[in-house]
Amino acid sequence: RIGEYERCSWYAAGTGTFYGSEGTAPALGESGREERVAELRVETVVPEARIRDAIVALLLAHPYEEPAYDVYPLLDQ
Repeated sequence: RIGEYERCSWYAAGTGTFYGSEGTAPALGESGREERVAELRVETVVPEARIRDAIVALLLAHPYEEPAYDVYPLLDQ
């Protein structure tokens, strides 16, 4: 929620790269090989009290073994 708007997000298409070392189980590609995958970066706003819930939901739903995510605090001045 941003003000009176709900379900606000931003998507950007790009190429993700990764190299899974021995013992990994990548959802796409193979261990021991650099992979390039079409991906979407998604940004959204989450109330501070729900950040942990959002991270848990991301980890449960994401197909990657180790999804990358960042959390940035937003200041309303």
